[in-house]
Amino acid sequence: MPHAFVFDAYGTLFDVHAAIARHRDAAGPDADRFSEIWRTKQLEYAWMLSAAGHYVDFWTLTERALDYAFARVPSVDRALRTTLLDAYFKLDAFPDARTALAALKRKGLKTAILSNGSPKMLTGAVSAANIGADLDAVFSVDAIRIYKPRRQVYALVTDAFALAPSDVAFVSSNRWDVMGATAFGFRCVWVNRSAAPDEYPEFKLVAVVRDLGALATLEL
Repeated sequence: MPHAFVFDAYGTLFDVHAAIARHRDAAGPDADRFSEIWRTKQLEYAWMLSAAGHYVDFWTLTERALDYAFARVPSVDRALRTTLLDAYFKLDAFPDARTALAALKRKGLKTAILSNGSPKMLTGAVSAANIGADLDAVFSVDAIRIYKPRRQVYALVTDAFALAPSDVAFVSSNRWDVMGATAFGFRCVWVNRSAAPDEYPEFKLVAVVRDLGALATLEL
């Protein structure tokens, strides 16, 4: 077994569409499209800024992406802006997140989050989900001011835990994220909740699972 299991936060432990889900009736019939645009632009801003050598914290990007979604989907009332941001700050954890973390801790393994999220965002989400007791560390890219999938981000884990990359199992629902982590040398598990096609076949994964519940029994 690896010595540590490290998790992406958004989309892996926390449901990025939960903010809209809580206010679906108020958002109206275009709620799902609105939420997809919000998430897509949030990531795109992070990637493009990193490529250009610039950094803006993830909460600011989340706000900018929300404003873009409002502009693209005018059927959603802009009066929901504050309500949706409040909901995003305390996203729902997936039901399998708490049980998976607790099971890994019972095995004596280190657990951590490695996320693009700002420290304040991650503190809010971890606290709302009540999973802090089952985490040894929460790593934010804010410490180095660059976003995944740059190698420096994954090195935050190996430097802090004094582990080789091969001693770390990295778990993410984002295929681009496990691509970057695989290139770094982590043993990667893709949580493919939506049965999406594999976009990076040359970056081989240790395992593909449909949910986090399978982690405790995997042989990595």
